[in-house]
Amino acid sequence: MKTLQKVSFAVAFAAALVPALSQTTAHANSTNTIVSTSSMTDTAYTRKSATGWTYNLGGTASDMTFGAKTHYLKNYPNTTWHATQKRYITKKDGVKYLYYYVTNSNKTASGWIWHGYLQKKSYAHTSSSSTSTTGSGTYSAIYSEAKSLLGKPYVYGANGPSSFDCSGFTKYVYSKAIGQTLPRTAQSQYDTYTHVSSANAKAGDLIFFGTSKNNITHVGIYKGSNTMIDAQLRGVVNEATNVSWWHTVGYSRPATLS
Repeated sequence: MKTLQKVSFAVAFAAALVPALSQTTAHANSTNTIVSTSSMTDTAYTRKSATGWTYNLGGTASDMTFGAKTHYLKNYPNTTWHATQKRYITKKDGVKYLYYYVTNSNKTASGWIWHGYLQKKSYAHTSSSSTSTTGSGTYSAIYSEAKSLLGKPYVYGANGPSSFDCSGFTKYVYSKAIGQTLPRTAQSQYDTYTHVSSANAKAGDLIFFGTSKNNITHVGIYKGSNTMIDAQLRGVVNEATNVSWWHTVGYSRPATLS
């Protein structure tokens, strides 16, 4: 009798395992599927490591395909990537992944990338003991110094004189040209000095770009007539300000220039 009970128990136990095994294997998918896609607040990221690609995603929601690899992060060591969309994808292995749609600041590279390859952008030397006192000098001195640096390469966190990032460039130029010490970051340069309207902006003012007054991502030295000189991914250049890839947030006046 005991033997019969043992056999009955073993059969019942095996029967209980059948649906459990079926549920486990059911997690695997025959296709990649899109769980959701939504817009997100423009958030600045840099690469976390040199690995990772951006992709063109195609197909349908129920049968999404990974298209061509478009940009390899190894080739973009100092690039700021702006994430504006997020997409959850359940891959064929049954695991859900988060991807961001990213575009670089110059709008020359874009694609979908796994979020784990990125990290939120942080700015070097975020603390500053710089004075907020408005300086004085001449625009000629500002522009002459800035012009002498044309062609210098862009390096994130660089303060010059051989390379610059955007706020490192403006800080260096004002210091060398008129002895005015600016805060280190673009955000703090925007926050520190008196703001002026676009109608009242003058050559030598600082012009700021970003998504809002609390998210300043770039700064240049305004030259007037919708032009500026700045340090961007192509290095120190003269360029237009009223183009699609620059979103102007405002202007500030660190110095009274003649």
